[in-house]
Amino acid sequence: MQLPQQLYETRTLDSSGLKTLLETQTFDKELTALADAVRREYYGTAVYLRGLIEFTNYCKNNCLYCGIRNENRNLERYRLTEEEILSCCKNGYELGYRTFVLQGGEDPFYTEDAVTGIVKKIRSGYPDCAVTLSLGEHPAETYQRWFNAGANRYLLRHETANNEHYRKMHPATMSLLNRKECLFHLKKIGYQVGSGFMVGTPFQTTECLIDDLRFLQELQPDMIGIGPFISHRDTPFKDFPNGKLRLTLRLISILRLMFPYALIPATTALGTIDPQGREWGLRSGANVVMPNLSPVAVRKKYELYDNKICTGEEAAECRACLGRRIARAGYEVVSDIGNVKKHS
Repeated sequence: MQLPQQLYETRTLDSSGLKTLLETQTFDKELTALADAVRREYYGTAVYLRGLIEFTNYCKNNCLYCGIRNENRNLERYRLTEEEILSCCKNGYELGYRTFVLQGGEDPFYTEDAVTGIVKKIRSGYPDCAVTLSLGEHPAETYQRWFNAGANRYLLRHETANNEHYRKMHPATMSLLNRKECLFHLKKIGYQVGSGFMVGTPFQTTECLIDDLRFLQELQPDMIGIGPFISHRDTPFKDFPNGKLRLTLRLISILRLMFPYALIPATTALGTIDPQGREWGLRSGANVVMPNLSPVAVRKKYELYDNKICTGEEAAECRACLGRRIARAGYEVVSDIGNVKKHS
C-alpha cells in the first residue's frame, strides 16, 4: 500500500514512513488529492474566515525568529485601545466575520483584568461569534478567567516540539515544557485549542518535524496552524533562508490526513512566500483564512517577518479580494462561526 493511502486509512505512520513522505516529492500528487478529498468529506468546500485583530506589538519575550521581539529597537510600537478593538469587531461583523482573533505579543500592559473586560464586551456585543485569543503563555487561572468571560478558542503554537531545537530558537527564560503545559491546561478548561509550528526554521531537521507531528497526535488540537519560516531583518536569524512552499504544502496535506476534523489555515505567511500560496494551501487541505481587521495604520508595525502581505488594504477590500481568490481556487467563503467538527 502506498504511504499516502496508508496514512489516509490509519491516520498515522511509523517514523520511517513519515520521513519518506517529508523528504521526497514522490507522493505529493497523491497526498494533495487525498487531503482535498478528506477536507471535502468533513467540511465540503467551506472556507471559514477569522477576523484577525493584532492589537499590540509589544512583547516581553526575545524569540530569536520574531520581528516584534523585545530587543528590536527599530520597531515602532503600538497598542490599540478597547474602543479601537471593539470598532474592529463592529467592522468585521458587518463584513460577515463570525470569529474574532485577538492576537498580540506577551504585553504586560494588558492585564488579566483588562483582557477580561475586552472579552466580556465582545461576547455581549456579538453573542453569535467566537472569541479567540492568541496572547501567549499565562497561568491556568488566567486562562480560566478569560474562558469564563466568554473566550472560547485559544491559539498557541508550540513552534517546535524538539527540546534541543526549541533551545536554539528561544531565550533561556522560556521553556518548551511550560509551553506544552499551557496547551494542556487550555484543553482541560474547555477551549477549542490551536497549536502548530513553523516550517523551515533554522536548525530544523526532518526528525524535528516528526516530533512536531507526534506532539500534535498527543495533544489532538482542534486547530493546527503551520506556515513557512520567513526571516526578519532585525532578528538574529536575519541571514537564514526562508522555509519552502512545497514542504509546507506537503505538511498541510499530511496534517489533514492525520487530523481529518481539524481547522487548518492557509496562512498569510504562505501568501507572502508565493503569490498563490494561500490558494495552494486550500488545495492541499486547509479550510481557514485569517484576514486582517486591524486598522491599516498599524498593520505594517505588526511585523513578525519581512514583506508581510495585505498591510495596506482596508478590511472590506481584503474581504472582497479573498472571496474572489477563494472562489477561483474552487472553494466558498462562508459567514459561519466555523466550529471544529467533532473528533472521531
